Amino acid sequence: MSPNFHDNDYLIVNEISYRLRSPQRGEVVIFYYPQDRSKRFIKRIIGLPGETIQAKEGKVFIINSGGESMLLDESDYLTQANVEQDFERAIGLNEYFVMGDNRRGSFDSRNWGNLPREDIIGCVLFKVIPLADFSLATLPVYNN
Repeated sequence: MSPNFHDNDYLIVNEISYRLRSPQRGEVVIFYYPQDRSKRFIKRIIGLPGETIQAKEGKVFIINSGGESMLLDESDYLTQANVEQDFERAIGLNEYFVMGDNRRGSFDSRNWGNLPREDIIGCVLFKVIPLADFSLATLPVYNN
């Protein structure tokens, strides 16, 4: 998840809020890796239930259930090109599409499929350690 999160960062994770509300696009979540629940991953939610994710020419588009498409402005958390390969993926009703912030080196929904809702543990609230990087995890503002 570099450049925003690194190995050995100490994070405070909210494991309660998703009992009261659904995960939102842009949130950084901790979850059980669907193919081996003994492993935990950290990724960013890109696609929501019922949507279709499409990547074209390095950009990510969200297609809603009505067929309307919007370009996902990820400038709040990405510093380089989004994706290298074009793809299209439909998301089921209890699934999410997640991607790492280091798109070229991330092992995510593009590789192993959509993330089932029941595998999500919680969302990142704070990065605590290293102290120089102490920060509140905020939801990005999408200008679409």
